[in-house]
Amino acid sequence: MSAMNIDTPNSGSLEVAPDRVIEFPHGLAGFEELRRYTLFHPETEDGSVPRYFILQSLDDPAIAFNIADPAVFGFNYEINLSDEESASLNLSDPADAAVVVILVKDEVSGRVRANLKGPLILNVAARRGIQHVFSGLNYQVTLKSQQEEQ
Repeated sequence: MSAMNIDTPNSGSLEVAPDRVIEFPHGLAGFEELRRYTLFHPETEDGSVPRYFILQSLDDPAIAFNIADPAVFGFNYEINLSDEESASLNLSDPADAAVVVILVKDEVSGRVRANLKGPLILNVAARRGIQHVFSGLNYQVTLKSQQEEQ
């Protein structure tokens, strides 16, 4: 299988090698029919590591999601996957799993927030992913003062 080219409205033309395709067997919430994606990061002006990545749909070049490690927002997950979810991911080793969240920008305030109720779980070895949607999310937010951190 050879590389594919897609023309995206936001990122221009992308060449995607077959080993850079991530399959979401059930799609994402609201985008169930889009199942093939690639992951890349935007170029930074100073060459630093970006704080977010772009999950670009290969089935609809107009669809892309900004995603990030939830730790950037001070959030860590402990997710128990069902047998069905593990099978969808082809996940046999938990070390192959990565959890990321979709970022949403508020058009009015311009602030970016993370969708904590629907994290994405990626099997980086098998290049498969699922969206784990919580029906209820019990968590506590604690803020530390700068003095406590020092």
